[in-house]
Amino acid sequence: MICRIAIIGVCLLLMQVAASAQSWPARPIRAIIPFGAGSATDVVPRIVFEQLSPQLGQPIVVENRTGAGGTLGTAAVAKADPDGYTLLAHSNAFSVAPAIYANLPYDTEKDFAAIIPFGSLPAVLVISPSKGFKTIQEMVAAAKAKPGTFNYASVGVGSGTHLSAEKLKLGAGFDAVHIPFRGGPEALTEIIAGRVDFYFCPINTALPLIRQGTLVALVTNGTARAPELPEVPTTLEAGYRNADFPIWIGMLAPVQTPRSIVDRLNAETIKAIQVPATQEKLAKAGILPLIMTPSEFDTRIKAEIASNIAIATAAGIKPN
Repeated sequence: MICRIAIIGVCLLLMQVAASAQSWPARPIRAIIPFGAGSATDVVPRIVFEQLSPQLGQPIVVENRTGAGGTLGTAAVAKADPDGYTLLAHSNAFSVAPAIYANLPYDTEKDFAAIIPFGSLPAVLVISPSKGFKTIQEMVAAAKAKPGTFNYASVGVGSGTHLSAEKLKLGAGFDAVHIPFRGGPEALTEIIAGRVDFYFCPINTALPLIRQGTLVALVTNGTARAPELPEVPTTLEAGYRNADFPIWIGMLAPVQTPRSIVDRLNAETIKAIQVPATQEKLAKAGILPLIMTPSEFDTRIKAEIASNIAIATAAGIKPN
């Protein structure tokens, strides 16, 4: 008798979950972004949500919950009810976190359901014209000829700008000293002045300076050439394997979110991204298309977690 009651209870719960998923969304959706307003991780989701919201018939309310390198906002989503009403908009800093934080308040692999990337934002390696290098091969050769004399800028330990340089160092086989800065403007100032040798900068930030000749672009770290810089080779085209590090920006949910909701969000987001007005706004933000199924996105994230831990280990970065 007790067993029958338990079975009936489970069946009723499953029916309630199914009914809830079918009626979703019935109220506003909250999207937590674990970084500040104005960052690429903030701007890109807002562009997509502007179109996605009317498609779903509900407002998508963005909440910037910053702190602890993005882990505070991420933890809030991990602990949220898995009902489709709390989502996470993040970048590949999500897959970097396990390599630089020893005690995360969530499990990056097990506590989230990957939904879809909004797109990819490759970076470009820039130097001062005063350095005199015309190609990445010339710069690498100079660095190898004088070990320990080169340096590079980043916006912090474990950041995409840091790991981009470390991947190139490993792929090209040269050494350079890491100089972290508080933000991109400070890093660019030192690069332009020639006091720091190179920096992997987001393309949309670097492009005006490249076009006016203030900076020289040597290589991009995406999987394909950037439309804005068609003459600049990728790291693979330059002959350096496993040196690519494109930054994705995408959407995740708590792991037990019903699959029907995850699949609908994936399909509706693809529709939103393919709207010409949305495509134009994303292109202006330097975003390249990156369409994936939830399973493909999940597989990519898990592979990145392992790869980033290996890069951090090789770079001597100790989780703290």
